[in-house]
Amino acid sequence: MLREYEQCSFSGFAFSGYQLQGKQFSDCSFTDCDLSMANIEGTAFREVRFIRCKLVGLQFDGCNPFLFEIQPEGCQLQLAAFANMKLKQARFVQCHMHEVDFSNADLSKASFTDCDLAGAIFDNTNLEQADFRTAIHYAIDPAANRMKKAKFSINGLPGLLHKYQLDIS
Repeated sequence: MLREYEQCSFSGFAFSGYQLQGKQFSDCSFTDCDLSMANIEGTAFREVRFIRCKLVGLQFDGCNPFLFEIQPEGCQLQLAAFANMKLKQARFVQCHMHEVDFSNADLSKASFTDCDLAGAIFDNTNLEQADFRTAIHYAIDPAANRMKKAKFSINGLPGLLHKYQLDIS
């Protein structure tokens, strides 16, 4: 069975629950695929695009960190884990990222364009210069994260003040 995939396109595949551990994907794209609950321990994702994919329960924090880069667009990323990962300049576009764990991750200069971050965990996360201007439903404690020059819209202020239980209208 192949272990390395380079410049491959996967469309409409159901990888849900598959054993993908130790595989290497370089400059590949996944479109309309379901990788939910797949075992990706030690898997290398290098310049990989996910377009309209279901990525529920994936433990990206167990992937090979060398040159790790994914570009999700229009994806369901619920219950995924990116804890302790280096995701500088990562781009998440129109993703549902409910209950995603970003604890201790480096998301400096990352952008969350039109993303729904309900229940996402940001704890001791580097969010310096990250862009949340069009993201919704996030709850981020500025005292528990590095946030110098992070970008937020005025509508996002409740997500930064949630711990104070204020009624903002």
